[in-house]
Amino acid sequence: MRLADAGEAADLAAFLGRLLHYDRAAAVRLQAGGGVLAVFGRPPSFEVIAIRTVRLSEPGGSTLDVTVSAGDLLEGVAEARAEVSVPSAVTGPPWAGVLPPRGGWRPVEGLPEVPEMARAVAAAVAEFRRRDEELPEERRTRAERDRIGHDIWSRTLGGTGLPLRAVHAARSVGFLRPPGAAPGAGEAALFAAGSWLRLRTAYGSIAVRAGGAGLGGLPGLSVLG
Repeated sequence: MRLADAGEAADLAAFLGRLLHYDRAAAVRLQAGGGVLAVFGRPPSFEVIAIRTVRLSEPGGSTLDVTVSAGDLLEGVAEARAEVSVPSAVTGPPWAGVLPPRGGWRPVEGLPEVPEMARAVAAAVAEFRRRDEELPEERRTRAERDRIGHDIWSRTLGGTGLPLRAVHAARSVGFLRPPGAAPGAGEAALFAAGSWLRLRTAYGSIAVRAGGAGLGGLPGLSVLG
């Protein structure tokens, strides 16, 4: 599959690398059509779906819908040639069959500016570490740390309903960057469709089920600290 340019290939490789940082066995779902390749991934513990789109060289080119190994896909990215070889399909994890809707998104007001969101994530990380350090030795268990993580990362931003873990995920996969880092950096918007919320930046989107409807529970949130 030929991409629009080497920059698109580099962006795809960087995104896959970040997913693999959190899960060496990560899978991604690919959907291509209308000159765009959309890559869906789920970094563990964040309970969100990260979406990175890259432009294809032909506006009306390839169509595709397949789930593959993120590691194998990364190996198939040839940045200099702006190409990517799609590996064989794998049995998709459950989340790959529950993607956010394609359309019907409406804007949601009240999203803080990017610097404020970054400060909220930093404060949450600091709070998790402080509360973890304050635990007596007999209570320093995975279950207790998960409880603290759930309390912190399930908090929402203002009246938007967007959980803080979605913002943390956006920062962790490279979607949320400080103003001035690159053209379009520092811009973000929030949209809703049905039970889904989508945080969109110039680099990609984070989709999350609103109102507590997760993607199979909220295990392991302590690792987000």
